[in-house]
Amino acid sequence: MTWREALLGDVIRLKRGHDLPASRRISGDIPIVSSSGVTGFHAEAKVDGPGVVTGRYGTLGEVHYIDGPYWPLNTALYVEDFRGNHPRYVAYLLKTLDLGTQNTAGAVPGVNRNALHQLLIKVPDVGTQVAMADRLGRYDELIETNRSRIALLEESARRIYREWFVDLRFPGHETALQKDGLPEGWCRERLDQALFLQRGFDLPNGARVAGDIPIYASTGVGGFHNEARVKGPGVVTGRSGTLGVVRYVPEDYWPLNTVLWVKEFRRVRPIVAFFMLSELNLAQFNSGASVPTLDRKVVHAEWVTIPPVEVMTLFEQYAAPVFKQLTTLQNANTQAAHARDELLPKLMSGAIRV
Repeated sequence: MTWREALLGDVIRLKRGHDLPASRRISGDIPIVSSSGVTGFHAEAKVDGPGVVTGRYGTLGEVHYIDGPYWPLNTALYVEDFRGNHPRYVAYLLKTLDLGTQNTAGAVPGVNRNALHQLLIKVPDVGTQVAMADRLGRYDELIETNRSRIALLEESARRIYREWFVDLRFPGHETALQKDGLPEGWCRERLDQALFLQRGFDLPNGARVAGDIPIYASTGVGGFHNEARVKGPGVVTGRSGTLGVVRYVPEDYWPLNTVLWVKEFRRVRPIVAFFMLSELNLAQFNSGASVPTLDRKVVHAEWVTIPPVEVMTLFEQYAAPVFKQLTTLQNANTQAAHARDELLPKLMSGAIRV
């Protein structure tokens, strides 16, 4: 095993991504990668894979590895040339460089690729890079497998939800009496009659204490703390930064100020609330200019169909075991990610040999 010091620009060459407005996108299976990860799909690739992408503008510090061809957006930097280094190793290397601290912009975070190229790093020979990537990759492969299972389980429950609560083909619908265009016992109300959203709470890094309480940011679990601010089960969604993804939280948690959380389940229960919010396509309500922002007052004014208690109870009898499996898989991913992140800096610094 041999190591050398080098500038990052001598190891890889970064390039700004490419514009692709929504009006030019064609349905396909090529991932479109922004600073926050895969945000859609297109029929054409701009770059052959494997690839490594990180934020140039907006969301900084996250690093995304792409197996196949992809389209990097102009909010991202991608590795144009690996200069003979192992691509997956490069992804792990970038994760250790705290790229989020390299902000050179003002109100909206941004980085300069030329400044990144000047970072001094240590890199091992290619054989060691491959061994490191393989060892760390086992964790990511497990995480990805679990994510696929989670997606399938969520989709199975989502199809039932849509059949019952959107198409109104719930058990007994054939004989249900109709009133005002809805089955008897159902009603159309503003969202805030069904549930009430609240902005999350500040929790600076310096105030966090090691613990097992998940901290939810707009991008998902962003760390852990020793104190919960909200009792679970709960539902959260992005308020600032990343919008549109709704998450079911089975345990007590701390929602950060970048999220909205359901403070009151007024006429729906948590699992139904999760799907109800998911069906609203919350990203469409973006009211921010440079930074995507979700105004809860706008969302509260949306009209939703509220089911009777007995139908929700039947749905929960089906969905609760599914969500129990989801929780098990999500916990396994949390543990795998923690183990990987503990190992990553030790491998990258040479403190642990492979």
